[in-house]
Amino acid sequence: MAEEDSTLPRRQLGRFLRQYREEIGMTMAQAARIVEIGTSTLHRLEKGTADKVRIRIVVHLCEIYERPAEDTAAMKRLADQAAAKTWYQEYGDLIPGRFDHYVGLEAAARQLVSYQELVPGLLQTRDYAWTMARSHLVDVADHDIDRFVDLRLRRQMIINRKTEPIDFDVVLHESALRRVVGGPRIMAKQLRHLADAGTRPNITLRVLPFSAGIPLGMLPGPFVILYFGLDSKGRNAEPPVVYVESVLTADIYLQKESDLERYGAVSAALHSASSSPEDSRLLLRKIAKEFEA
Repeated sequence: MAEEDSTLPRRQLGRFLRQYREEIGMTMAQAARIVEIGTSTLHRLEKGTADKVRIRIVVHLCEIYERPAEDTAAMKRLADQAAAKTWYQEYGDLIPGRFDHYVGLEAAARQLVSYQELVPGLLQTRDYAWTMARSHLVDVADHDIDRFVDLRLRRQMIINRKTEPIDFDVVLHESALRRVVGGPRIMAKQLRHLADAGTRPNITLRVLPFSAGIPLGMLPGPFVILYFGLDSKGRNAEPPVVYVESVLTADIYLQKESDLERYGAVSAALHSASSSPEDSRLLLRKIAKEFEA
């Protein structure tokens, strides 16, 4: 599917509109009839494949779905962004924080392939997550930190659920195992948690050891490739996305085939240079013992 056929804002807009409709128990045919569009048109809007997104229709749908003004404003902003071919999201600017686009994509994905230099949020223990949040959110009260961590850990449901958990394939740089977050006790518990998680059938964890040097002559920085499964004809149900997080500037979402191929090649090189999942678990438990000594 060409990039312009289904931009990220369009796909996220469709997911929210479908969620809102289902929450009030309205069928697609009923909603389409009220806003005076064809059912097939609403279907394309919810799938993120509409040729054109009309803000008037989006606002009307939000009205019949009984959404508050904040939700309607966020959907209008998404509709405005739908024409962008390559989309950069700067948190707190375009969309309110609770409309976190990465989290929405993550929840819809069927497989995540990732390279990380800190323990990824999906595999963090509560103590590790709390310490990271406390360091980042310096002006926030502890009870709000607790709520923030609760929300972060809730994301882990996608890999922990019994029915169709997401496949998570992550390469973790050894520096993440050695970099102390919250003290030796927290680190030992976190590393044992990683080793245990790596034994589960839907989680593959490899460590890129210091001894591997610098594959490809560079380290790419953290990234996630999100895959959304296949349709009945064996084609991508949705185009894959590369997510590159930036703490200081804008998060980047890449959809071009050239970008996907480049990151796919980098991911393959990192996998080849990494220890096997079995050796990685041995290393995790070895370093955990060092923290406990």
